[in-house]
Amino acid sequence: MQSLKSEEQSHLQLVERDEIDEDEDLFEAIDKLTSHGINAGDVKKLQDAGIYTCNGLMMHTKKNLTGIKGLSEAKVDKICEAAEKIVNFGYITGSDALLRRKAVVRITTGSQALDELLGGGVETLQITEAFGEFRSGKTQLAHTLCVTTQLPTSMKGGNGKVAYIDTEGTFRPDRIVPIAERFGMDAGAVLDNIIYARAYTYEHQYNLLLGLAAKMSEEPFRLLIVDSVIALFRVDFTGRGELADRQQKLAQMLSRLTKIAEEFNVAVYMTNQVIADPGGGVFISDPKKPAGGHVLAHAATVRLMFRKGKGEQRVCKVFDAPNLPESEAISLQTITYY
Repeated sequence: MQSLKSEEQSHLQLVERDEIDEDEDLFEAIDKLTSHGINAGDVKKLQDAGIYTCNGLMMHTKKNLTGIKGLSEAKVDKICEAAEKIVNFGYITGSDALLRRKAVVRITTGSQALDELLGGGVETLQITEAFGEFRSGKTQLAHTLCVTTQLPTSMKGGNGKVAYIDTEGTFRPDRIVPIAERFGMDAGAVLDNIIYARAYTYEHQYNLLLGLAAKMSEEPFRLLIVDSVIALFRVDFTGRGELADRQQKLAQMLSRLTKIAEEFNVAVYMTNQVIADPGGGVFISDPKKPAGGHVLAHAATVRLMFRKGKGEQRVCKVFDAPNLPESEAISLQTITYY
């Protein structure tokens, strides 16, 4: 009886602390450095380099920061010291880590079966990768998430805006209209809350990510879509001679995606292509594997494999996830809402 009472008390303490944490900002604006003795001109230089939060500043190496024009090593040291006073990037207890997980928002996919497979939907603070052949439902899910992200949290939405980086020219705003109508939302308002950019080179793709910090620090974003993440890298780097360079550049871009997810508490949903696997063997019915190699595999938190089923069905399988059963597969209707 005594142990039950103590458990109830500890639960109450957790709830109280959780309520306190919810009132705090998700990130600290870079402007706060001025109150710790940093020159406003130096803060402006950081903003010009795409750094808008103290959290984001701590995700950069000092080598990167000294590369910003007008910032010497001494200035960078002083800036980092000031940022450390504002943001705690040291050790925390497991209980505090659990409380931080309370900030995670799960965005519905519009499919009950897929939500159940994902433990509630696509999560913020992580990268969700969907790979599969063409016409397997990856981009359709991206269009649906553009709408569901804008639903209130009471309806399993993210109550936030969407950023969409399109590398293959597959985004169709007219597809958003019937999906918005399905959820009882105003299509015009939904489209206004989506910022869209078409990328043509891998460098352009990376620069678009750098420019997002300014927008996300000012407005409530909950989703970043990159469709697809690997397409431009496969075009701009050719042959085995450029493979090492390609993977290095890909790693840098994926690192940037991870930092955006954690800095602004957004969900990153990226689609990926598949390649033939000659070493798959004759006994494997579907000898294909996701493109991008180990670099991409390690960056994605949750990996989903999409494939065509019978007729209009699509099958989604959790290929890799830290908290979901790997072998589970489900079948869902293709996400079309005409």
